[in-house]
Amino acid sequence: MDFELSDDQRDLAEAIRRLCQGRLPLAELRRRERTVHAVDRDGWAALGGAGVFAMTVPEADGGLGLGLADAAVIFEELGAGLVPGPLVATFLAAGRIDGAADGSAVVGVVERPGTADRSSDVLPTVVEHLDDLDVLVVLDGSGLAVVDPTSVEATPLDGSLDPLTPLWALSRLPAGEPLGGPTEAARWSRDGAALTAAIQVGLARWACDRAVDYAKERHQFGRPIGSFQAIKHLCADMVVRTEVARAAVHAGALTVDQPDVGDAQRAVAGAKLLADEAALANSRTAIQVHGGMGFTWEVPVHLAAKRARVHASQFGTVDDQASALAGGF
Repeated sequence: MDFELSDDQRDLAEAIRRLCQGRLPLAELRRRERTVHAVDRDGWAALGGAGVFAMTVPEADGGLGLGLADAAVIFEELGAGLVPGPLVATFLAAGRIDGAADGSAVVGVVERPGTADRSSDVLPTVVEHLDDLDVLVVLDGSGLAVVDPTSVEATPLDGSLDPLTPLWALSRLPAGEPLGGPTEAARWSRDGAALTAAIQVGLARWACDRAVDYAKERHQFGRPIGSFQAIKHLCADMVVRTEVARAAVHAGALTVDQPDVGDAQRAVAGAKLLADEAALANSRTAIQVHGGMGFTWEVPVHLAAKRARVHASQFGTVDDQASALAGGF
């Protein structure tokens, strides 16, 4: 198993980085803060046109026929670009739901909360980006179901943690049309966790880069603050956390592509744990490096901290992933 990125993967990452900078710059994304429509439809279509959502769809079905490891490289760039929206859900739906692969449809996912035996719903629950969704996929242990977003009963929630992740509380969730059984649901959960972990690595990298840039520019006592040992240690720790998490994410994604080399579920669980930790810790540290400005609305590093908490709750919490990782010991 080779963990080094290939030249093609590096070129792919660079192409998506440029796409995000050109079509989805942070300044434009922030214009949608605290609105119910955080998804830029033109930008979403541009991502679809670049093949972001169809990467693992077989070539015979119009996709790129690549592996999850290639997708993880791309999703790290989407995380570093702070691109909002149900990116992972739309990716997972590509090839199964019309419009997902080319970005003409925005697909969300919600886990159906229920009793221990899934015999009844326990509502309310929360869904993200509801007003931007064309299709909502409901996930539970028994399988997947497709639901029309307009058929759910939901109330918008004020003051969501991430200003670019609007939330709704669902009070009714229809059964929907079956999309897949337990095996497919398990695949969505596993691959969704792997790609969400890749996004978290991107957030960790972005927070680290912002902190390092500020440490070089900000002067105190006639010297850049980055020359002080305390700041050096903070930034060094951020780099280490990012690189360790990135290695774990690539290992997890490669294990999904090559399951004969190890336990893919446990590899992904470990990757998600490390990536969540890196994103949360790096974003907090970036705020600290920015000092008195770090917690202000004008300094964007708080966006990474808030988005990281959102992703840490998706496709398995810390406790869920720790349990999966511990299985078998």
